[in-house]
Amino acid sequence: MNEQRPILTTRQGHPVRDNQSLRSVGERGPATLENYQFIEKITHFDRERIPERVVHARGTGAHGYFEPYGSIGGEPVSKYTRARVLNELGVQTPIFVRFSTVIGAKESPETARDPRGFAIKFKTVDGNWDLVGNNLKVFFIRDAIKFPDMIHAFKPDPVTNQQEPWRFYDFICSHPEALHMITWVKSPWGIPASYREMEGSGVNTYKLVNDQGVAHLVKFHFQPKQGVRNLTASQAAEIQAIDTSHATRDLYEAIERGEFPEWEFCVQIMSDGEHPELDFDPLDDTKRWPEDQFPLLPLGRIVLNKNPDNVFAETEQAAFGTGVLVDGIDFSDDKMLQGRTLSYSDTQRYRVGPNYLQLPINQPQEGAAARTNQRDGQMTYYVDGRGQDKHINYEPSLMGGYSEAPKPDKEYNQYVEGHLGRYQTTRTMDDYAQAGARYRTFEDWERDDLVANVGGDLKKCPAPIQLRMVWHLWHCDEDYGRRVAEVAGIDLEQAKALPPLPGKPAPHQNRPGPTYSSGKPEQGDEPSTSEEMAGAK
Repeated sequence: MNEQRPILTTRQGHPVRDNQSLRSVGERGPATLENYQFIEKITHFDRERIPERVVHARGTGAHGYFEPYGSIGGEPVSKYTRARVLNELGVQTPIFVRFSTVIGAKESPETARDPRGFAIKFKTVDGNWDLVGNNLKVFFIRDAIKFPDMIHAFKPDPVTNQQEPWRFYDFICSHPEALHMITWVKSPWGIPASYREMEGSGVNTYKLVNDQGVAHLVKFHFQPKQGVRNLTASQAAEIQAIDTSHATRDLYEAIERGEFPEWEFCVQIMSDGEHPELDFDPLDDTKRWPEDQFPLLPLGRIVLNKNPDNVFAETEQAAFGTGVLVDGIDFSDDKMLQGRTLSYSDTQRYRVGPNYLQLPINQPQEGAAARTNQRDGQMTYYVDGRGQDKHINYEPSLMGGYSEAPKPDKEYNQYVEGHLGRYQTTRTMDDYAQAGARYRTFEDWERDDLVANVGGDLKKCPAPIQLRMVWHLWHCDEDYGRRVAEVAGIDLEQAKALPPLPGKPAPHQNRPGPTYSSGKPEQGDEPSTSEEMAGAK
């Protein structure tokens, strides 16, 4: 029983009374900087491995450009955002994109069942903009304080040094918000056939801000014009037997042949606010925005047309951060986004060094060069400024140096009020609807592969985890739970008899889910079209 276990503490020995939630201003409000427990936890996590990335270690990348279309859903882009990179028709902004797997080490096979990273560095005229996302549109958790726990559960066991299914599902059992993501990951969508044939998504909710200081919630997505194609477990095993780098090879050779991969850059837009009419919180990254209500609107395109000259100098030292935004694009109070914004840049300072932004791959483009008063540190090789400015590394000064930029005519100022505390989302405690809806949307062959994968995993898990997972899946969809129980040899009636999780309401079994695009790739060699995948309107 929990009361018989040793108490979890911080490194300072303070008891941890809530390990589930960041401190925030109200349930939906922004996180606060004095989140000591979270900062200690996430900064230690960022330093657990050197010099390889803790996550997303296995990756490849390419250079290219972004070109905006000049409108969003028939409206001028300026209606929604003053970001020049999204507005200037015909301007090609240089980009670098890094694709990756999440859990595996640097030389792990690219056929692994795992989300794929899809990180883009836009070198805009106003400085860098990093959009750091995945191939899937949702994530496992919605509060950043749980990220180290999640990765620990998914990484190899510290004793056996192997990924153990029971550790994965032990974590999932206590976080029903993850049911949506595992329904994706354990289906063929968990193994994209190649980087060129997979979707991309910013996952988190951001804000677009226009010249009038008006904000809209936004999600960013990338639909491959090559089409979408995924692999079953057996197809992936056949490839892995002869090639552990098939996706890197495919991307490199396509670019060398002049077959430059291209994605349509789309957005989903929602007015700023809480949206109580929805049955989910739009800031919850474990949920998708239904595309019948919030269609994918094409905004521009990205094209990859050049391979790196040196993989280490470019792909491995490329450093991304969700806090790297440009004027006209802003943060929402998405708790995962706020936590990632600290973690990502902190990781880069540790992994590459405090001057990682002086590396050519990470520098802003010429004309938007960095001018800071930051000095020294490991691996410094130049100092910002010219002439007299080099003497002045502070601001303000009567003798020169840098000055603050002019403020916009209409600034975006979010009103925040609430009690400071640790909150879990209450509007979307039913985390089963979207997972069930996705299960019913899959084609038969996708459901067969999903059920075989989850059922095969659960065979290797202890009975308490088996029963709780079947309970969860049955509440997502009766057929889902029943079929997994049959594959794993689990007593369905015994699983259904379990009580709800402590502190969580009973789910609404088979509650109607939102409407999605079809999401049905073909099993053969020919991929389905990006239009079919996007449901774009």
